[in-house]
Amino acid sequence: MDNIKVTRWIDIPPVWLLAALVLAWVQAEHFPLGLSFGGGWADLAGGLLAGGGIVLMLLAVYEMRRQRTTVVPHRDADHLVTSGIFSRSRNPIYLGDMLVLLGLILTWDAVLSLPLVPIFLWVIERRFVIPEENRLRRKFRADFARYCEKTRRWL
Repeated sequence: MDNIKVTRWIDIPPVWLLAALVLAWVQAEHFPLGLSFGGGWADLAGGLLAGGGIVLMLLAVYEMRRQRTTVVPHRDADHLVTSGIFSRSRNPIYLGDMLVLLGLILTWDAVLSLPLVPIFLWVIERRFVIPEENRLRRKFRADFARYCEKTRRWL
């Protein structure tokens, strides 16, 4: 297997999410510095956010499979998916990733890891969202332009 193929399989959003989660967990376990979100509300909110993120991801994967198109970044889509959860957000899987990250940061009381959320968003947008949208724009032209007019990138 050549280097480019290995890099493409390593450079996928779940790996970036896992890296951010590991950093947050290490910070919470080894460097809490006495900081806390303060109580059960953080556990409840964290659970709801992480659970909601997982639901978003599952709904998106279901819709992409139903439309018979790839869920793998770096690959060209066979179809422009605009139905289901994609009628609310152009990037529900990545939105779900961010919700899981934020939810676990709250649950783990990883206060100092909060900046990982906008950093993760920035990385995901630059590494995946923009290139994917550019591929969709080239392949589906007017249909993608109409989709962008009626559906926001995130929420």
